[in-house]
Amino acid sequence: MTRLLVECTYVFEHPSANSGIQRVVRNVIQQLPAADETVECIPVVMINGGLYEVKSLAPLKSTKLDLMGLRVKLEQWANAFWLRHRAVERRWPFNRSHFTRRVLYVGCRLTAFACLSLPMRLLERVLKGQHIPERCVPLAHRAGDQLVLLDSSWHANFFPLAEQLKREGVGIISVIYDLIPLTHPQFCDAGLVKVFNDWFDWIARTADGYVAISTTIRDQVREEMLRRIGAQQVGQRWFDYFHLGSELDLSEADAKVDRGLLDMFQTADPVFLMVSTIEPRKNHAYLLEAFELAWATGSKARLCIVGKIGWKCDALIERIRQHPELNRRLFMYNSLSDKSLEHAYSHATALVFPSHVEGFGLPLVEAMQRKLPAMASDIPVFREIGGDYMAYFDLANPQSLSDLVTGMERSGEFPAALGLEQWRWLSWREASAQLVERIERNLHASLPAPESQHAHCS
Repeated sequence: MTRLLVECTYVFEHPSANSGIQRVVRNVIQQLPAADETVECIPVVMINGGLYEVKSLAPLKSTKLDLMGLRVKLEQWANAFWLRHRAVERRWPFNRSHFTRRVLYVGCRLTAFACLSLPMRLLERVLKGQHIPERCVPLAHRAGDQLVLLDSSWHANFFPLAEQLKREGVGIISVIYDLIPLTHPQFCDAGLVKVFNDWFDWIARTADGYVAISTTIRDQVREEMLRRIGAQQVGQRWFDYFHLGSELDLSEADAKVDRGLLDMFQTADPVFLMVSTIEPRKNHAYLLEAFELAWATGSKARLCIVGKIGWKCDALIERIRQHPELNRRLFMYNSLSDKSLEHAYSHATALVFPSHVEGFGLPLVEAMQRKLPAMASDIPVFREIGGDYMAYFDLANPQSLSDLVTGMERSGEFPAALGLEQWRWLSWREASAQLVERIERNLHASLPAPESQHAHCS
C-alpha cells in the first residue's frame, strides 16, 4: 500500500486563513478519500524538524489561551495598521510636508513596536519552547511513502527535513498553483519573487512529480523546468493536473448575512460581483473604469467588490473610498463570511473577473456552480475553466466589459454561447479524489516494468 503524506503546515498553523490556497488545502484535506488496499492518505505537518500526523486542522476547543491564534491576529492587525498609515500619509497635512510625514512615521513606528511588534516577538519566543499541539501526533515515515507538498511551502523552513525524507526513500510530489511570481513579477512583492524563485529551484531539483491545478499551469511548469534543468532531467519526472472544487465549506447555516449586503440586494437594479483579494493582478482598476464608462451612459448597474485588502493597492483603495458612487452604485466588502458570500452568489446578476493572470480562478466555479453567470478576461486558463459557458472581454479595452454590462442590463440575457442549466463542476470530495487518483496513476506508470526490475537485479 502506498501512503500519501499530504502536507498542510501553513493551514494547520493559520486555521482562520481563508484565501485561495488556504481554502484549497483545507477542503482537499477534509475530503481525502478513505484508505483502500492500494493507497492511504495521511494529512501531515512538518514542525520543529519533525513529521506529524494531523488529527484536526481546526483548533481544539480549550480553556487555555491560544497563543498561536493570538500571534496570527497580531500579524493581521499589524498589516492593517500599516495599510492605514499609508492612507493617512497621503492626506493633508502629511502630503505637503516631509517633516510632518516623518513625525507621523516615527509615532506610528513607536506605537507599532510597543503594541504589536514587541508582543509578537515575545509570543514567538514562547511558542518556540511550546510543545507540539495535541491536534497532531508524531508520525514515523517509511521508504516508499510519498510526501505531497499541498500547502504554500515557499515560505516554509522544513526543506532540510524534506531532503532527509527523500534520502531515506520518501518520494516528493509538488502541487503547484501558479507561476505568477516568475511569469508576472510586476504584480508581486520583490521579496516574494526572490523567495518563490529560490523555492522553484528547490522544487525543480527535489520533486519527483508535479500536479498543477489546471492544464495551463501544468504546461507552464513543464516549460519552466525545461528551461532550468534541461530535457534529460525533465524526462525523469512526471507532470499532471487536477481541478478544484466549488463548495463554500465555511458557510454555516445559522450564521448571519452582512446587513449592508442584505440592504444592497433589496432594490432591483443589477449587481455585478467581483470576488478576490484586492491586488494589482486582479485588475480592479480596469473593472472600475469599465463601470464608470457604463455609468456615464446612464447605467444603473451596481458593482460590488468583495475581498480582503492585499498589497500594492493603496491608491486604488483610496480611489474607491473617495468615489462619488460609493454605497450608491459602488460597494466594497473586505471581510465577508462564507455565509454572506453564498448570499451574494445567489442574488447577484453576474460575476465579473478581470484578472491579468491566474492559476485557476476559484470564484468562477463557485459562482457558476450556483448558476450565477460569469464574465471574465480572455486568458487561456479561464477558457479552460469556463469554456462556452462564460462571456469574455478584452483586457486592452475597458469598453469591452462596459458593453457586456450595459447589454446584459438592457436585454436581461447573458451573452454566452451555452447556458448554465447543464453546468456541473466538481465537488471538493471529487476534486480531492481526482488529485489522489492522478498521483496514484503517475506513480504506477513511473514504476519499472517487472522485466526491467528482473534484468536490473540480475
